Amino acid sequence: MNKKTGYIIGIVIILALILISSFSSIISFITDYLWFKELGYTKTFFTKLKTQFTIGIPTFILLTLLLVFYFKSIKKSYYKVAGIIPDRVAEKRLNSVLWAVSVLVSLYISSIFAGNLWFTILKFINSNNFNINDPIFNKDISFYIFKLPLLSEIINLLLLLLFILIVLTIVFYLILLTIRRPEIYDGYEFYDGPVRNLNSLFNRRIFKVILFQIGLIGLVIFIIFGLSYILKSYEILYSTRGKVYGASFTDVHISLWVYRIMAFISVISAIGFLIGTIKRKVKLALTGPAALIIFSMLGSIVSGLFQQFIVEPNEISKEQKYLKYNIEYTQKAYGLDNVKEMNFNVEQNLTRDDLIKNKETIKNIKINDYRPVNQVYNQLQGIRQYYRFNDIDIDRYYINGEYTQVFLAARELDQERLSEQAKTWINQHLKYTHGYGLTLSPVNSVTPEGQPELLIKDIPPVTETDLKIKRPEIYFGELTNDYIVVNTDEKEFDYPIGENNQEAVYQGSAGIKLTGINRLLFAIREGSLKLILSGDINSDSRIVINRNIIDRVEKIAPFIIYDDDPYLVINQEDGRLYWIIDGYTVSSKYPYSQPYRNTDINYIRNSVKVVVDAYNGTTKYYVFDEEDPIIMTYKNIFSDLFLDKSQMPKGLREHVRYPQLLFDIQSEVYKVYHINNPVVFYNKEDVWDIAKEKYMSKVQKAESNYVMFKLPDEEKAEFLLTVPYTPATKPNMTALFVARNDGENYGKLFIYKFPKSKTVDGLMMIESRIDQDSNISPQLTLWSQKGSIVLRGNLLVIPIEKSLLYVEPIYLQADNENSLPEVKRVIVAYKNKIVMEETLDKALTKIFGQIDREKDENGVIDNVDVNISDGNLKEIIKMANEIFNKAKEASQKGDWAKYGEYLNKLENILNSLNNSLNDKSVNQ
Repeated sequence: MNKKTGYIIGIVIILALILISSFSSIISFITDYLWFKELGYTKTFFTKLKTQFTIGIPTFILLTLLLVFYFKSIKKSYYKVAGIIPDRVAEKRLNSVLWAVSVLVSLYISSIFAGNLWFTILKFINSNNFNINDPIFNKDISFYIFKLPLLSEIINLLLLLLFILIVLTIVFYLILLTIRRPEIYDGYEFYDGPVRNLNSLFNRRIFKVILFQIGLIGLVIFIIFGLSYILKSYEILYSTRGKVYGASFTDVHISLWVYRIMAFISVISAIGFLIGTIKRKVKLALTGPAALIIFSMLGSIVSGLFQQFIVEPNEISKEQKYLKYNIEYTQKAYGLDNVKEMNFNVEQNLTRDDLIKNKETIKNIKINDYRPVNQVYNQLQGIRQYYRFNDIDIDRYYINGEYTQVFLAARELDQERLSEQAKTWINQHLKYTHGYGLTLSPVNSVTPEGQPELLIKDIPPVTETDLKIKRPEIYFGELTNDYIVVNTDEKEFDYPIGENNQEAVYQGSAGIKLTGINRLLFAIREGSLKLILSGDINSDSRIVINRNIIDRVEKIAPFIIYDDDPYLVINQEDGRLYWIIDGYTVSSKYPYSQPYRNTDINYIRNSVKVVVDAYNGTTKYYVFDEEDPIIMTYKNIFSDLFLDKSQMPKGLREHVRYPQLLFDIQSEVYKVYHINNPVVFYNKEDVWDIAKEKYMSKVQKAESNYVMFKLPDEEKAEFLLTVPYTPATKPNMTALFVARNDGENYGKLFIYKFPKSKTVDGLMMIESRIDQDSNISPQLTLWSQKGSIVLRGNLLVIPIEKSLLYVEPIYLQADNENSLPEVKRVIVAYKNKIVMEETLDKALTKIFGQIDREKDENGVIDNVDVNISDGNLKEIIKMANEIFNKAKEASQKGDWAKYGEYLNKLENILNSLNNSLNDKSVNQ
């Protein structure tokens, strides 16, 4: 076997080993491509690969050639100095080694560059401006978010390459001195045997060449150090030295100049190091590095002393400008710079007529809570053990013409809940493929048993409303974690009918055809021979993968952060079910912006709404914040992925909601950053806390809540997201933070500021009044002692006109494993009144009088509840007089049946009035 054949065999063996080691990656790549093709995102799929090749291959080739040239120049200089005439055959072998080493080093560096930085490079190239400049260097914010990270990474990569180059240079010279010995050393011949003396390896000229090579590398290293210090000077904008995040007085006046001087010293060090190595003057070569170390230490010491003795004694005056920067840029980074402030002068002058005028708000006051509702849904609407409602979503729909806030949840099929005997391959992948339908209930209505009133229920979905579901099957959801094969000879389980099961065949478009080699590829991918051997799979069969909606969207666009709470929507335009997932763009590089809690995130936008068809799995990304430069940069990179929000179907657009996650982050930041005055900010004079409430059985920070009420100057109630604030360490309420959700007002934030001149009850003040009320507290204690658990729902604050209403549901749950929580009472607090009744209507009636009163065919008010305590005596007398006159008219006409009815109504009013007067007398 000749050498050429040996080389060929060696190459074949290496390629075979590479193929075997990369086999699973190749299979994943091909099947992922087929999946992206199914979704219509092949351009997005190839963007990464295309960019990596576009960047990596030229980098690899150029770096390889430079390294080969570098090593050959070393070798040529060495041969010239050593007087060596190389052997052609031996030299060819050495050159092959040089090429191999150069290829390996280039492959390593270029793989890091293209593999890890491809997306950073694309962001650099496609970056959009923020049109906001930082206050210190006057650079657009895009420089810090898109450009500075890449420059810093390139600097680090160059330093890594130079470090490798130094090591390889030294090793290569040692190899040359070993295998290519000089003929003469100062007139003495080398011994043929082992080298007896270290001096025999070096002559002065060779040593000089080596030092020159190292000096050149050192020159480049120190110049790069200088560049790195210039880049580090921008990082003072993320300093934590001062009172707040961002460049402080000390950073601007000391640290910044330390970095600039060190950059200058680095350049001087570069020249000194080169001259010192050439002239073999160690002190000169090391002077620069030593100066860098010493000046760095001095800089730290001077900065610390300056901060302690110059800044801190006059901190307010010195830092005031930088505090203002921190406030301004933090507000911009979290989208809090356009919060509209509204003074809400709480007059607490609410009347019955005000409640009637705000009927839409009253009808949508939430007296259910999503946690108990989830438990009820699963027990009452689970139907079978394998169905599960993963969580409860809250939304709003026009139901029979009325704008109604509702709870709803998808009935998904959880394969983990199949019996062990049923967990066969056929059942898990061909038979039990999808969930079915949903359950929906209004937030403000319960049955006489205290359970949610179900407007959509059962399988198939049953409803008496105008909400229609034409495609109830759920193939894609939060619990759909396994692949399935559809259109097989084995019909799918659709839903149970009594003791039997309804079967179906998938009619949608999801899936990749299992024809030809696809069947083999997916069998390898899923590690299942049954995909090849199963006789139920035919030429029309399709495999459906990545069905979990969160996994699905993360695989398509992993550069977006996704909300972990997708919500289900019924599109009334086509009767289909869709999931909406909020997507966020975040950064940690926004200058002067305070990072959120213990994370490094200091910029966030809810820029994307992702819609996934629950039946077909079609996944679309809609850009909802075109003013966010990050998402617009992503849109430039992935042109086939993002759609404008105007392209979202109207039936889905109506159900887009402001995400709770973003609102919670904003409300946490805003409790400090609502302060615009830097002096007040410094002294923390007006810091707020998110109000606390007694929820279920413990005190906790109040959750943000979706509620419906009418804003000032608006005609209709809106779907809003709110959270109340209290002053730090105090229980009274100082403000209500609100996000709008409906129509063109989506995303607008405003703050209701309550007057500081009067005390507005906070949540814990109301909770304390509940605990101290002589009627309510004993009743709650009594229920707790009778084998029941008393649970308290969210305490809601409802602004109506110029007043505040507080509403809290009370749940009872029997102390046993299978019991369900039931809404047994509703507590309403207003001014100094607090009542607990079986329903919200009764509680409101007890405070304000009858709100929703029906009239008979003659226009006479019926079903009157009277409460004299609210000063409505004149109205009651007027009502009684009206009924008395109607009774007289009936008697004059001889209609004694009507006469009797009116007398009964009059008697009811008088009895109610008498009872109310007696209650008032007892209380007094």
